[in-house]
Amino acid sequence: MIDTKLLEILACPACRGDVEYDARNQKLICVECGLKYPVKDGIPVMLVDEAEKPEKKK
Repeated sequence: MIDTKLLEILACPACRGDVEYDARNQKLICVECGLKYPVKDGIPVMLVDEAEKPEKKK
């Protein structure tokens, strides 16, 4: 689980957008660009190189 206070101050390092926590998949997802950052052992890994790119819509 991610602390809500921490979640309020985190921003996507790629576009500076807000992020939302996906507890089921253990990822932080940028609401602006869609990058998905992994959360490992409760610690967000906010590195663009570690992020999953959003799925392209058809």
